[in-house]
Parts: sequence; structure tokens; C-alpha cells
Amino acid sequence: MPLAPEHRPISPPPETGARERALPAYLSNGLIGLRVRENPLRAGMCIVSGFAGEHHERHVEAAATAPYPLSGDLAIEGVWMGDQPELIELIDQTYDFATGELLSQLRFRACDTTLDVEALTFCSRTHPSVVCQEITVVADRAVELTWCSRPDVTNIRGRLLRRRLGTPGEAEPVCDGTMLWGSYGDTTSCGLALLTEAPDGSERVQHPWHDMEPVSTTYRLGLAKGRPARFRQLASLLPSVMHHQPDVHALRLLARAKVLGFEGLRRSNQEAWAAIWKSRIRLVGAGERWQALADAGFYYLNASVHAASPASTSIFGLATWKDYHYYYGHVMWDIDAFATPLLSVIQPAAAESLLDFRSRHLDRTRYNARMQGLEGLRFPWEAAPSTGEEATPGSGEGATREDHVSLHVAHAFAFFSDVTGDEPFRREHTWPVVSGVADWIVSRVVAGADGRYDWLDVGGAAERAKAIDNDALTNMLAVDILRRALAMAAELEFAAPPLWAKVADGLKAPIRSDGAIASHDGHRMNEEQGAAPTPLMALFPYWIAVDADCERKTLELYLSRWQDYVGAPMLAAFYPVWAAWLGDRDLALKLMEEGYGLYQTGRFAQTLEYRLDKTEGGVAAGPFFANIGAFLTMLLFGLGGLRGGPGEPDSWPRRGVVLPTGWTAIECDRLWIQGRPASLRAPHGAARAELRWRDEG
Repeated sequence: MPLAPEHRPISPPPETGARERALPAYLSNGLIGLRVRENPLRAGMCIVSGFAGEHHERHVEAAATAPYPLSGDLAIEGVWMGDQPELIELIDQTYDFATGELLSQLRFRACDTTLDVEALTFCSRTHPSVVCQEITVVADRAVELTWCSRPDVTNIRGRLLRRRLGTPGEAEPVCDGTMLWGSYGDTTSCGLALLTEAPDGSERVQHPWHDMEPVSTTYRLGLAKGRPARFRQLASLLPSVMHHQPDVHALRLLARAKVLGFEGLRRSNQEAWAAIWKSRIRLVGAGERWQALADAGFYYLNASVHAASPASTSIFGLATWKDYHYYYGHVMWDIDAFATPLLSVIQPAAAESLLDFRSRHLDRTRYNARMQGLEGLRFPWEAAPSTGEEATPGSGEGATREDHVSLHVAHAFAFFSDVTGDEPFRREHTWPVVSGVADWIVSRVVAGADGRYDWLDVGGAAERAKAIDNDALTNMLAVDILRRALAMAAELEFAAPPLWAKVADGLKAPIRSDGAIASHDGHRMNEEQGAAPTPLMALFPYWIAVDADCERKTLELYLSRWQDYVGAPMLAAFYPVWAAWLGDRDLALKLMEEGYGLYQTGRFAQTLEYRLDKTEGGVAAGPFFANIGAFLTMLLFGLGGLRGGPGEPDSWPRRGVVLPTGWTAIECDRLWIQGRPASLRAPHGAARAELRWRDEG
């Protein structure tokens, strides 16, 4: 399925030499994530969704590093590359976003021989438990070559629980062998099955050593001058949260992939990516740089989710690195707020898997509310990947006062139901979440005089150190959820508790004397996070209606202080749409750069959590999906003026289209709405964007 020119993304430029402080390349299919080094034979890092252990310092459940499945080594006449890395010359790496393939090239010189090495690596989307690598070598003289494939467990915590080289009950083994790896703290386990291939005539040796060493296979052959030799690795990895014998089932899944072979897997993966890229967001007139930024964000977000993912995805997807691990792979509200709504119209099955993680752990969510003396559902601040339990380390201040989390989760469920039109999902999953959060809201607020309700001692999306009262976004979103719960109860013919309507009528956002929405009671711009534009989130992306004068004054107030906030994560990527809603195209363009463009740095277009130019001593941490999701949501729904809902596509456009200076249109050829494809065209100056059904035959 070749990509049409308008659907082909702009891939990042090749990177040469050592990366120094930059992050390694990140590959993922949503179930498995790999950090691949410049020398791809040397182990990077591997994360498997749902594979979790006890963090060695904070002693909370955290995503665990799995054995790196595609590591190995090469030797020229007994001189090993891994033993003498000073003999390696790093040439370059090329990342093709159209297919999710990484091509690495290096050169190894030893024994008067130059060996050119090329490695092609990808994570299969059609076989999500499988990662693949092909290594091609060419020598400048005839030489004895040895290649060893061996999953790497060096410097990762955990232990090998079982290893098998044969396939029980079968005369011929299906693959090289399987491993069962237990995480530190014995929280979960991860199964791995490995299959290797080498040129015909190679001498194959397996090293049993003892049964508590990783699977290891070595091939030796005489390599002719100038003749390429190809070695292949297929590995299947599976967490125990998906199967109680993950190593045994990883073998079954690898056997299925083996039938297709490397080329078949590569072809089907390319076809899967071609289908996703039909939803590419095109920025007409914006220039190549902004299109490349949009393509990079679109790629990394879609690469990091999959219908097969058992543990949603973390704020860094399935990426981590040695110098940033402070979110521990926990599932946080940012995914529900910034990623799930967008994915609902681009990869609905993947969006459903993110929500399924929340649904499967509602018992833990209900206990979370009860342990605080409340009713209903209170979602965790940091959800453990294998259990969905609260996993915030230490005293967990965020866990006790960041109440807004549950509101974002409930909104994500409601939005998914609206835009997909999935009535069984609405009844079986959305209603329990929305009604449960509504019950929690009314048990959390405090009744005042004259029908007023207050939300006291609360955090908020600005994540201040001190608690506040009546956070505007929390109150406004809570009312929106209560109204949705009342409407759903009527549609489903359930009796709604009278308190839902009373609280919805009596819970208000604080209003300043000038008519703008205050961030919270007693808010001052010079306080900690005083410039944080959290009230603007109620306007977009949540489309909560206020009168026109209040909207304008609130937009003007927080936009006037953008310089005091940019550099922080999450909300800065929304600034351009807020400026566009005021009609200021020049400011919208400037804030595209300040609020998103300058967050992207280093190799392969990875958007970071913080702007390094505004964070002294900051560490490059990315790709950061709150920023990426906010940026893509802003492009598609915000600048396009679309409010997703249960109606026909032509009911979604709600505002005139105002784009940053120089931009002429935003286009997308495939958005999934109520199970059907629709196309978007939002030309600057149009009274409304055009969103209509698309006939794909």
C-alpha cells in the first residue's frame, strides 16, 4: 500500500556519529518500546506495556526494564566488536517515520579488515509482541565472521526465572529458545522468545552454559569479499498481565510471526503505517518546519499506542532513559486529557485500549475514594501499570489533592462514546465511569449558603505546592461532568440522584472584579504558577461555554502573561489556539514557537517535557505526550474550530477558522467518526471548517 504524496510524512534528517547528551532513537508499536543506540548491536533499553516491578529506591510499583531482545556482537577472526568498541566508527542513523523503521550504519575495523555493518530495526504493528532486526555486513576481504545473538540483561533489575532452548514435546524447536524474566520485587514477569536466522552454510552453535543464562546463539561463516551476509532476529515479548505463562505464549506468537518471516512482517508493518498516515494533519502554507513538527508528534503518539496495550501508555510512552525515570512509567491524567480524545478519531481501537486500562481497574478506583471517606470513583494521580492502584511515591501529596484527574478521565470516556457512536461501550463502560465520578464529585464538595457548593483544599492542573480553594478548571469541568451524567441518566432511563443537579447548579468558578475567570479563590498573578493558564483549558480543549465578554477577558488576561509560563510542560502548546480565538494571527504564530517549537531538540525530532533554554541543568526527557497531544489537539480541534460530539460531522465546526500568520488551511483526509471516515478542510477565514463523510469505496 504505497503512500500518497499528501500522506507521506517528513522524516527527520539522518544523525551522524555519537549522540553525546541527546536521547537515543525511540521505536515502539504501543506494546513494546525500544531505545536503540547508535550501535544497535549494543543493548539499549526495552519497555513492555504492563511489565512492572518495585522501584529500587522509592519502593512503589513502576514500569520495569525488560531484557533487551535485539542485542548481539560481531567478530572478525575472533576479535569481538563488543570487546573493543574503539575499533567501531559510527556512521549514521536514518529514521523513516513513514514506516517506523530505523536504519543504523557503522564500520568495524580489525585484523586488516573493514566490515561495513547496516542494521534495520522496527517494531511490528500487525504482530505487536514482535520486534525485528536485520543486520547486513560486507567485508573488504575474505574473512572468518562470527555473529552472536543474545538478549542482554546487564544492568537491569530482576532475575531469570526460567530458560528453555527446546520446545517441550516437539522434536524440533520452534525457535532458539525462551526466557521468563521476573521483575525486581516479583511484581510481574515478562516472557521472551527469540528466533535467529543466518546465511545458508553458517555453522550454528548454542551455548547452554547453565539454565540460568540468557538464550545465546552463535553463527560462524567464511565471508567472501564484497558479498553481503544477512543475519536476522525476531523476538516476541509479552507481560504476565496478558498471559500467566508469558514465555510459553510468546513462543506461540513468535511461531505465528515466523510463518510470515522478516520480509512479510516488514511489509505488513509498512501497510499498517500507511493506513495510519491517511490521518496525517496537513498544515497548508505553514512551511516545511511546522509540517515536520506536526508529523513527528503524530508519529510518536501513534507509535506509542496500540489496541494490544494492557497498561495504557505513560507520559513518555514506552520510552525512558537512564537519566530520567521520575514518572516511573505510571499512567497519568495527561494521557486521558491530551491523547485519548485525539486518538478517538485517528486510532479508535488504540484509544479504547487506553480507556480499557481505566475500566479494568474500577474496583481499585472505588477503593481509592472509600479510603478517603468518599463515594463513587476517584482515579489515581499516578496509576500503577499492572494494577491501576495509586502508586505515587513518598507522602503522595498529589495523590490526595489533585482531584481534577477523575474529571479528565470521565471526559475522555464521554468524548470517546460521542465520537465513535459505540452504544455498547457507552452503556457498559462510559456510564459506570461518568456516574461514578459524579457520585464522587457530590461527596467531595462542601455545601454552603444559598445553594452554593465549594471545592476546598484542592490542587489543580497548575500543580502548585500549596492547596487552594475552588480551582476554576476543576469546578467548571466537574459541572460539565455532572451535566453529562444527568443527560446520560435520562437517555438510559436511570434515576439520577437529585444532588447531581443541585451541585451542578451551585458549584461555580471564581470570577475577578474585571469579569475574567480567576484561577482560584484569592488568585494573584505573582503567586507560584500564577500565570498558569488553567482556566483557559475550560474554554479549550473542553469547550465549556461562558458568555462572550467573560471569554474574551479571560483569554486576554492569561495570554498577557504567556512569557511567565512558557517553558513549563502541557498547557503551553494550547497558547496558539487561544490567541487565534482572539483573532491575533501574529501572536498565534509566535506562540507556536514559544509554546511548542522550542521544546523540540536533539536527535529525531523528540519533543521534550521542558524547554532546556528555560530549565537550568535540565535533562532531555521525551517524547513527552502531554505536549505532543496538546499540540496535535490544538491543530485539529482548536484551530479547526471543531467540537467533537455525537452528531453528524457537519455539526462539529463551531467557530470561524483563524490560523497563524501565513498559514492558509489545515487538512486531514481521514478522521474516524461513528465508525465511518470523514475528511476535514479548515481554510483560514472560513466561517466554519468543512467536515464531511468520505467515500473510500
